[in-house]
Amino acid sequence: ARWHLMMSLTPSRGCLLDLPWEDILVPHILCHLPLQQLLSLQRVSKSFQSLIQLYLANMRCFDSSQIGPPIPRAAFVNLLKDNEVLQQLVLQNCSDWLTDRELLPIIGQNHHLHQIQLKGCAQLSRHALVAISLSCPNLRHLSLAHCEWVDSLSLRSLADHCKALEAVDLTACRQLKDEAICYLVQKCSRLKSLSLAVNANVGDMAVEEIAKCCPELEHLDLTGCLRVKNDSIRVLAEYCPKLRSLKVKHCHNVAESSLSILRSRGVELDVEPPLQRALVLLQDVVGFAPFINLQI
Repeated sequence: ARWHLMMSLTPSRGCLLDLPWEDILVPHILCHLPLQQLLSLQRVSKSFQSLIQLYLANMRCFDSSQIGPPIPRAAFVNLLKDNEVLQQLVLQNCSDWLTDRELLPIIGQNHHLHQIQLKGCAQLSRHALVAISLSCPNLRHLSLAHCEWVDSLSLRSLADHCKALEAVDLTACRQLKDEAICYLVQKCSRLKSLSLAVNANVGDMAVEEIAKCCPELEHLDLTGCLRVKNDSIRVLAEYCPKLRSLKVKHCHNVAESSLSILRSRGVELDVEPPLQRALVLLQDVVGFAPFINLQI
């Protein structure tokens, strides 16, 4: 509505492009339009093209999913080539072509990034994570889910240089073992959210170190971490008073004897208590669990 209002200004009152670009149009008007529409505006005239290029150079958040279909490699590079003020970089629908060659120049010229999302970007390499660690000292949120190129050396570089990290997603980063996770949490003690899901190499040593080093931890995802056992969950309960959610589905060595401590504190668990699981199973099998009246 605001856009149509501005476009309908009468000649006596001036036109949209007469407004101050950097003070009005870029921060107060264009920021409310979807990125895909902004890119379409470049075709209106040379003046609009210059305006949109100015906007792109001053954009604080870039989310590739806002463009619609998978963004072409050349378009991606062109969109961000002049931007040095990015704070959030979310890359989706580009995993088929995104490599270090496209990403590293953008990371290298943007030192204010505090959130980076690279979920599923399988064609990157460890050099991408090293570049992030060297260029983004204020990084707080990082998603590397399903990036199997992440190894212990690149994670160490991240831990050494990005100590303000609060949320890290390492789901299915299968090269990582306990030692690498321990190093990360020793250096990044402000972590509030951590996912190590779908990693059979993660065990009790890592979980205990997480508990002892990250007192601010609120969310931990250990889904499918088959080596995690009851002892480390008890340590987690002891050292992490702010824990709000814990995922341990498919952790077959984690039992109610350790989870009950967290459950009694109101921690959200993705595993139901034994009695409830039994009732659900009974209902599925014979269909009369809802009629059972249990006195506890």
